[in-house]
Amino acid sequence: MESEMRGIGEIARDSGLGVSALRFYDRAGVLVPAWVDPVSSYRWYAPGQLAEARLLARLRRAAMPLADIRLVLASWSGTDAGLVRKLLDGHLTRVERQLSDTRTEFSALRAELDQRENTMTSRRTLDAAQLSCSAPSLAAAFDAVRFAVSTDPELPVLRGILLDAEGENLHLVATDRYRLAVATTGAAGHGGAPRVQAVVPTQLADAMRALLDGEGTVRLSLDGDRVTLEAGDRQVAGGCVGRGFPDYRRLLPDPGTDTETSTETSTATGTGRRRVVVGTAALREALETGPVRTEEPDGHDLSVLKVRGDDTVTLCGDGDDDPDQVALNRRYLLDALTAGDRDRLTLEFGAPTAPVVIRRPGDDGAYSLLMPVRLDA
Repeated sequence: MESEMRGIGEIARDSGLGVSALRFYDRAGVLVPAWVDPVSSYRWYAPGQLAEARLLARLRRAAMPLADIRLVLASWSGTDAGLVRKLLDGHLTRVERQLSDTRTEFSALRAELDQRENTMTSRRTLDAAQLSCSAPSLAAAFDAVRFAVSTDPELPVLRGILLDAEGENLHLVATDRYRLAVATTGAAGHGGAPRVQAVVPTQLADAMRALLDGEGTVRLSLDGDRVTLEAGDRQVAGGCVGRGFPDYRRLLPDPGTDTETSTETSTATGTGRRRVVVGTAALREALETGPVRTEEPDGHDLSVLKVRGDDTVTLCGDGDDDPDQVALNRRYLLDALTAGDRDRLTLEFGAPTAPVVIRRPGDDGAYSLLMPVRLDA
């Protein structure tokens, strides 16, 4: 039988749906395999089902609702195409109406932004700060956030690291929308002066980090749209990306109180979130060797985590439908573990749709947030 059929991997490759999507559509009764091995549960599809899978992939790319997709597939091979045409035309009408509504709302938002920008430009003055920082501490801060810098050419303000001087602290922040990293180091010389911010482009940030290869103190100057770092008789300087970095403080969770003491402990933070201390090496090995799912349509590997009743973090297989499980981009999570740079790290979980926070136990000055990925297709 198997020689006459196509395995799920082959169907995934030739249709562009992905194995996890095919499994979802099987469970949803949309595209049910012709035969499932009773021992291995491996799915096999009849040769004619490849065309259905390709049709399903096109409908999915068009964002058609699942209920309509089911009817289209059921009616596609029939002699009367009337229902299919009505479903396609109806979906296209909805999409066009939504696009029209979106354009209207965006036009209003752009007008409001233009008005606010004109008002702020008329009031703007050049900001400046002269800071002294520990070279090792500033280097560690750069290392803690560098992984989260965006590479999207359409969002240049995110293609850099925000330097945020506030009081006696310098916050370094990076985000690519799907993850956000924050690190804080002490900075003398700013004191009670107004807050000063500058977004350092990636290339300049890397050059600054390369200068921080020794001990002692370095001097950091934020002067309008220019940043200068001096270490002894060496210096690196350059222009900033510009203004408009998002207010990262509105995205941050309540730091709470870090009370874990054991190697694998869970506590409540008082905000409905759970903190679990994990061994970094063990979790990394589990992520690299454990079960993964595939995010559609980009094909990213996902690791699905949950906190078990014995207060340990475990990876979920494909058949685990626990409502509290959280799916994360596996590479992003591995990057965050590396940037955490500790033998133990704290993972903070909230609702399945809330960001997962990775912290250093006892240190709320450096942490990262990872946005979860929806598991439904």
